[in-house]
Amino acid sequence: MILSYVDSLPTGNERGLFYALDLGGTNFRVLRTQLGGRDERVIATEFEQVSIPQDLMCGTSEPGKDIVACLNEAMGRQGLDMRVSSLVNDTVATLAGARYWDNDVMVAVILGTGTNACYVESVEAIPKLQGHKSSSGKTIINTEWGAFSNGLPLTEYDREMDADSINPGEQLFEKTISGMYLGEIVRRVLVKMAETGSLFGKHIPEKLQTPFALGTPNISSMQQDTSEDLEAVGSILYEATGVDSNLDVRKMVVEVCNTIAKRGGRLAGAGIVGILQKMEEDSEGVVFGKRMVVAMDGGLYEHYPQYKRYLKEAVAEILGPELSSHVVIEHSKDGSGIGAALLAATNSIFEH
Repeated sequence: MILSYVDSLPTGNERGLFYALDLGGTNFRVLRTQLGGRDERVIATEFEQVSIPQDLMCGTSEPGKDIVACLNEAMGRQGLDMRVSSLVNDTVATLAGARYWDNDVMVAVILGTGTNACYVESVEAIPKLQGHKSSSGKTIINTEWGAFSNGLPLTEYDREMDADSINPGEQLFEKTISGMYLGEIVRRVLVKMAETGSLFGKHIPEKLQTPFALGTPNISSMQQDTSEDLEAVGSILYEATGVDSNLDVRKMVVEVCNTIAKRGGRLAGAGIVGILQKMEEDSEGVVFGKRMVVAMDGGLYEHYPQYKRYLKEAVAEILGPELSSHVVIEHSKDGSGIGAALLAATNSIFEH
């Protein structure tokens, strides 16, 4: 876990014009936000978004330095004074953005191309921060939970995918629950089924053997197909394999998608419960006695209804009806971008 050193969360009193750079796993956004204080809150927000080219995803950090230099230059040309800047993790920013609207938000989770979670912790509970002065007595802990790699229920498909990845043995929790990998796990299962002759007979589609030929949006779309002949499933399979499929094959493929999505959602839900139980222990039983909001962001959570359902079902099942009744899991729309601007605003208040 990583200390964020974010001790002051937004109060609603923030005013001014603030910019935020949101560098995610797939897209890069620049936001311009006008804050009007408690009465007007967010007056206006504008943003530009571009997809990150593949060569930059696998390149060096130099483009990032160029981006910051260009931003400073552009703001200077507009006569804007860049007094306070803050560099924050996107999950921390999501918590800040959600907390701006709801004081009960204590945990934030991003489920997108990658995944992470953070939570509000008492400074007194952190040995590294003994003697650290905090205006609130609280700070945000960035769990980096995607890196959790011990004791997970890995299958042969997970191990093979991990071995072929650029970081074998690392980020195993992320590789079992995030949008980057769910479609690839399904593809590997389907390849194994094709090799045993249980899917396409003796034919093993060459296109299906291409890594990441199936994306997570594909498996989400297949699970949402309610047509009698599973027409959308057939179309997606044809695009990925080049082979026409019958109804029995389509049903088997949907079952594989359901299995992988259910495991991912339930593992993510278990991770959320783990954080809540840690907070409950630290507070000596106070956390579950009040409303506890978990702010969720990221395309996987937003656009994958089955995954979202499995996650919420897991939280309810593990905690039981009484404790889970206090836990609210809600989507925080664009929390990371606005949250970064809010944290810059909050810090500027304390600095000036």
